[in-house]
Amino acid sequence: MNAGRPPRPRGNPWLRPVGLVLRLIVLGAGLGVIVGTSLKLLAPRLVQGAVGTPSLATPVLKKPGTGAMALGRFEPRQELVGLSQQWTRLATAQKDLTASGFLLVLDNGRYAQLQPDLALPAASAIKVPILLASLEDLDGGKLRWNEPMPLTKEVVGGGAGWMANKPLGTRFPFFEAATEMIRVSDNTATNLLIRQLGGKTTLNSRFRSLGLPATVVNNWLPDLDGTNTTSSRDLARSIALVDTGDKLTPRARDLFREIMATSRTNTLIPLGLLMGIGKEAPDPDSELLPKGITVYNKTGDIGIAYADAALIQLPNGQRAVAAFMVKGPFNDPRSAELIRAMAGAVAKTLVKGP
Repeated sequence: MNAGRPPRPRGNPWLRPVGLVLRLIVLGAGLGVIVGTSLKLLAPRLVQGAVGTPSLATPVLKKPGTGAMALGRFEPRQELVGLSQQWTRLATAQKDLTASGFLLVLDNGRYAQLQPDLALPAASAIKVPILLASLEDLDGGKLRWNEPMPLTKEVVGGGAGWMANKPLGTRFPFFEAATEMIRVSDNTATNLLIRQLGGKTTLNSRFRSLGLPATVVNNWLPDLDGTNTTSSRDLARSIALVDTGDKLTPRARDLFREIMATSRTNTLIPLGLLMGIGKEAPDPDSELLPKGITVYNKTGDIGIAYADAALIQLPNGQRAVAAFMVKGPFNDPRSAELIRAMAGAVAKTLVKGP
């Protein structure tokens, strides 16, 4: 009789490989969880470029508004001394006229000036900063494009425009008032916007915040006494704040330019530019276009004061803002002639006539 240990039972030969497979599965699942968690934690840093190097296949996108087509800035850097002196000679030749002028090439900061901060009667040129403030409110959601504005006795203005002839209580949408204020210089449309923007005091505060210290609304339009004031620098800055993207989004900036393009009067800066390159025509805009010059301008005329402010697209692709103001005897033709002469000097400097 044997007294040793009983023999060990023989196991199933398939159990060992099955166990190994199970261990591998568990190990793989664990590694998958670890790797997945790690990638999740690293993903934000990978997106920001903090880990690794960008793929060569990923294109590097250029930021809009840079390079040769940059929007520019309202930053005077280099004075065109010869042009400034020429304006001075033109103005001093007219003893009883008071003139102001300012020009700035937004792309490179070249500028010319003649008493640019002198506050003079704004006439209808004040409609440019009013349009800026209006579109700023539209941009900010304070106004709707079709916001109805009722006609009341308080805002009815004489002179230019047709809205004053409509019955009291007529409701004009914002876009119509803003467009007619520029297109036909409608004074009633302007007064509707002044009221919609909070009235004269509120609007004047807005102008100061925009860096337009000489721009003040003291009276409803047409303001034939010239109590509303602005300066040539303020007018140029109003346009530059839009075109450089400092105050309006691209969509609102497009609306500003589209509305300015509807202006009918082109007998001051546009005609002066055309005369400066040696031509004259009944429709200056159509003559300027083939030469690569586009002018978006708004004039003002109350007899004792004339003004014009413009965004000028130059043949070399650069953009300039310019404004001229003249105060003088009532309906003196020399006032308009002086503005044209100063604009003509701009063309000779920046465009080079034949």
